[in-house]
Amino acid sequence: MNTTVPTAQRAQQLRELRSLLFLPANSPQLLPKATERGADALIVDLEDAVPLSQKAAARPLAAQAIASLATRGAVVLLRINSEPEQWQEDLVHQPLDQLTALMLPKVESLEQIDRLAAAVQHLGELAPAIAIQIETPRGIIEAPRICAHSRLSAVGFGGEDYSAALGVAPSSAALAWPAQQLITSAHAFALPCWGLAASVAEIQDLDAYTRSVGEARSMGFTGAVCIHPRQVAIVNQGFAPSPIELEWAARVIAADLEAQAAGIGALVLDGKMIDRPIVERARGWLRQASANSESP
Repeated sequence: MNTTVPTAQRAQQLRELRSLLFLPANSPQLLPKATERGADALIVDLEDAVPLSQKAAARPLAAQAIASLATRGAVVLLRINSEPEQWQEDLVHQPLDQLTALMLPKVESLEQIDRLAAAVQHLGELAPAIAIQIETPRGIIEAPRICAHSRLSAVGFGGEDYSAALGVAPSSAALAWPAQQLITSAHAFALPCWGLAASVAEIQDLDAYTRSVGEARSMGFTGAVCIHPRQVAIVNQGFAPSPIELEWAARVIAADLEAQAAGIGALVLDGKMIDRPIVERARGWLRQASANSESP
């Protein structure tokens, strides 16, 4: 349970996430097995998964879901609605201190984050972290400024909504540039960035989905949301260093230690020059593998 976890620690939890599985707030039948799906985090959803006519009834169900999942030790996010009049209602009677983060969708301005941060500031250090989704052309253009917000802890890319705004299908041709714009903006401010430069809705052609996940990691995404349990294992594996990468990383670190002992600044391994940026990449992969192995 997150009731004693300060905001800064919750923000760190977000940095370690690979897979985030959506749970519609109006589908309580999904709760019993939710923590058995292998996802690094669970997102209780009050936005797209819940029709407008059902949002009022879904809010108390969301509160029950958050409490249940947090008690079971899950990392829990609540995706609220983007309209202030809606998300203000979403927050009423929610166990906010048990949330790792609030997820605000369709962000296009700093002011949207300001309003949400002000709404939870009374919780002080026990306020949930803030994650956002950028899903529109305006949001992508504003991404460098948005990602600089001091209260922001994580960013996600909404490729489906972005494609809809363009009037095209979600393909790499349409999504590669906005995805890279967001990835660069997020990394500039040391924020985790979740997403795919492809459809997140693929649950049948898992080979195609696996390729999309691999491409997303290669672009710099750090994880992805999942809309179906069968996507979770693919995302977890796709956003983790492979055994081959980890073996290479271990050899790089060992070679670097030998080079330092000999007073050598750069070295050759497997026919390639190894210098400081490559050593840092190797260390990062080993740290990530260690963090993944320690996850519940």
